[in-house]
Order: sequence, then C-alpha cells, then structure tokens
Amino acid sequence: MNCDSHFHVFGAPERYPYAADLRYKPPRAPLTEYLKEASKFGIERFVFVQPSAYGRDNACMLDAMREVGPERCRGIVDVDENASDAALERLHAAGVRGVRINVNPVKPRDAGFSKNLLSRIERLDARCAQLGWMLDFLTPGWLTRELMPVMERLKSPYSIAHMGMFLAKDGVPGDFVAFVKTNPKCWVKLTGVYRMSKVPGFGDAAPIARALVAAAPERMIWGSDYPHLSFADQVHTDELFGLLETWAPDERTRRLILSDNPARCFGF
Repeated sequence: MNCDSHFHVFGAPERYPYAADLRYKPPRAPLTEYLKEASKFGIERFVFVQPSAYGRDNACMLDAMREVGPERCRGIVDVDENASDAALERLHAAGVRGVRINVNPVKPRDAGFSKNLLSRIERLDARCAQLGWMLDFLTPGWLTRELMPVMERLKSPYSIAHMGMFLAKDGVPGDFVAFVKTNPKCWVKLTGVYRMSKVPGFGDAAPIARALVAAAPERMIWGSDYPHLSFADQVHTDELFGLLETWAPDERTRRLILSDNPARCFGF
C-alpha cells in the first residue's frame, strides 16, 4: 500500500482556530479534498503531520485521523515536552507515533541556535523512547547540520523532513548524506522539494535526492507535503509524485519508499 508520509489538513477556522504566530496564510484543505487527491496516486495509508498554523492544538488533525481510522493512518503531533503521561497515552491510542521539532525553515542562520532546542529534544527523546514514538525534525539546512551530533545520540528513531532543507543551489550536502548513511535510526522524507529549489522542474535538487536514495534506500519515505501551503499556486502533487520516478528509477526502490519503508517506520 502506498503511503503519504507527510501532509496536513486544515478545517474551518471557526471550529479550529489558528495560533497567534502564523508563518503563512492557512489554505482551505479539508480531509475530503485531500483524500480525493491522494486516491489519484494509489495512496491508502496516511501520516498526518501537525501544521505550525495550529501550534500545539492538534484537534483538527486528530479529528481527521478519527475519520480515516487507526488501521490506515498515523499522526505526528506538536506537544509540550512536559505533557502528562495520560495525555500522551491518549494520543498513542489515537494513532500518534511521533512529535515534531519544528523550526521555521526560512529562519536565517543563527550560529549556536541548536542549544535553545536541547532541553526540549532531550526530554521528548526520553518520552518517545518509552512510547515507541519518533521525533520529526523540520529545520533549515544550517540548523539540520548543527543538530546532527544531537540526533546521533538520540535513543528514539527520528525523521528529517524536506531532505534536511539544504538549498539545491549549494550542491549535494555530502556531510548530511554520509550522516544519513551511517545512522540507522535516521529516516529522511523526500518532501518539500519546492522549498529547496527555484529551478523549473526542480532539476537542481535531483542530485541531492538521488544521493540520499543511494545512501539509504531502506530509510527513505515519500510525502506530498499537501496542501503545499504558501507554494500552492506554484506546484501540484502530481508533479511531485512524478519526480520520484527520476530520483529512484528502479521500481523495487520506489516500492520501498512508497510502501515498505513507511510500513516499518510508522508501524502499519
């Protein structure tokens, strides 16, 4: 079964209010529309990811997960690192299997910023290890690089969204590719290529994607990043799905990325 390992849904704002510090104007993206889109690509399993627009109020995502059902979906939430054990147990029962470490991907370089995240990461790592959850990192490339020594010490498995957010114009990040290859707890999401590349067809990002697939094909997962947020008028899911064929020409490798890998990663 094909799996979309990274996407968001948005409900009516009067029912699901937005957080105060919005990074973008939230689009209209109800579950029904997403499922229509996903059906075009044979997607039958779903990993919901909490969007920053809702902060740590996961209600919209959890309601959507309830509609899909626990057999076919999992969730990655944003929660306080000191949330009660009972709250985390309720989330686990709902199908949640991870927590986001979410930093604005266009945040300018701020050397040493990773130190500000350490206490949250360490606390969540300990709790995720107990629950069998993972950490899910969305960070700009410079911060991904700063956090690699921290990730290497984690007890829990972890995923890195948008291929680490290394800009395609800077070439293949060889240190990151080597890190992924040698760290078996690290999963990489082949997502958000339009955040890394401004070239038509995103051709300059292909060497990064291919290098990651070659380094650890058994730990690559694909996601649509639907509804593409502030990029919605520039990109379509069918174009992104089609890119996978150029990044992983071998059919067996694509099956790993779309089906076998997410089944292992998220416990389907």
